[in-house]
Amino acid sequence: MHFTDRTDAGRRLAAALDPERVPGLRDAVVVALPRGGVPVAAEVAAALGAELDVCVVRKVGVPGQPELAMGAVGEDGARVVNQEVVDAAGVRPGEFAAAEARERAELARRAALYRGGRAPVPLAGRTVLVVDDGVATGSSALAACRIVRARGAARVVLAVPVAPPDWARRLGDAADGYLAVHTPAGFRAVGEYYRDFRQTTDAEVLAALAPAPASAPVAYALRLGTGPAVLAVPERPRGVVLFAHGSGSGRDSPRNRAVAARLHRERLATVLFDLLAPGEADERWKVFDPGLLGGRLTGATREALRHPALAGLPYGWFGASTGAAAALWAAAGPDGGGPDGGPYAIVARGGRPDLAAARLPLVTVPTLLIVGGADQEVVEWNRQARSELGGEGALQVVPGAGHLFEEPGALDAVAELAAGWFVRRLPAGPERGRDGGRAGDRGGEPAGD
Repeated sequence: MHFTDRTDAGRRLAAALDPERVPGLRDAVVVALPRGGVPVAAEVAAALGAELDVCVVRKVGVPGQPELAMGAVGEDGARVVNQEVVDAAGVRPGEFAAAEARERAELARRAALYRGGRAPVPLAGRTVLVVDDGVATGSSALAACRIVRARGAARVVLAVPVAPPDWARRLGDAADGYLAVHTPAGFRAVGEYYRDFRQTTDAEVLAALAPAPASAPVAYALRLGTGPAVLAVPERPRGVVLFAHGSGSGRDSPRNRAVAARLHRERLATVLFDLLAPGEADERWKVFDPGLLGGRLTGATREALRHPALAGLPYGWFGASTGAAAALWAAAGPDGGGPDGGPYAIVARGGRPDLAAARLPLVTVPTLLIVGGADQEVVEWNRQARSELGGEGALQVVPGAGHLFEEPGALDAVAELAAGWFVRRLPAGPERGRDGGRAGDRGGEPAGD
């Protein structure tokens, strides 16, 4: 038996699941081992109508034979050592430790990227289907089963498209149940049973984990401070994020529009406007004056919150480059930087916090600093700023990304991190429709795009 690809394998695995033989399957959570297990698990979750999450685990490969697992490491400090493989390969303790350290670093990167600040799906008291694209030595699967059980799963079922015939015996009581579509007698490697076994990318993982698309937000045309602005309001908004753009950028920035689109999926309204009027970018002192820009951000926020669709909503600021300096400068003001006590959260992308260095100790708003790993000078500025903030702060470095996050998957990582930060720190707003009234009420018509 051969699977066309991981999607085909996932559909066949879903078809093999019998709700009558797996207790709790109708309310199960599907937990995938990224990256290869995610496309498989996505098909299973879709077939069951179940929640989909990941359990980030990294195989620790034998030096010189990375595909041969001598152990695995996972979230929550999980660690598995396959002593039989270690002894057979003659791996010394120092070699194992070095390999483990490398995998833990990659584990941390992927966990931050895939979760984007979101907490794992609650597993307590539920049946959990742990899904991968196959099992070979079983080290990664064993680590994943231990993690989900420690998170309170009532029943753990390990389900894969292909595995060796003795896999259940080998894994013992790691899971309460085992299901494989194919257990060939001559099993040697998982990839031999796929016609297409190309590597799954981070972008594919993020796409599978993204919430189902909601209806398009309603757009309103506004005028704020220096000129036109665009307000986008999704169904039943829970908060609003105002974007403070950096030099050479504005409300039409494709990068910030991409981040705004991700926020809409979390029911966050967005306001895109220009901190600088046409022609002001040529006056370089204005571009780098955080006091001027911060004052404009505060004023625009006050104006925007008067719109009926935003009445009573908690808000945050997303600042890019010098726009981040504006947000931090404003947040240090005596009223928290804005109306009604100021923003609940700030996210800075490739920010210039050094421009607001004198006021950083006064910033008590929870602040997430996101920088590209290849943007070394900006990394250092943000690392220093993180240590000087007067309140909660976090620094997330997107590996390999430059200042504009143009590398594949880099901007997606920014959007996920920002969405998670705002969702977890903005309090729940009142339930209402997009016109500003409570859900079901009728209000004014949108001004259009």
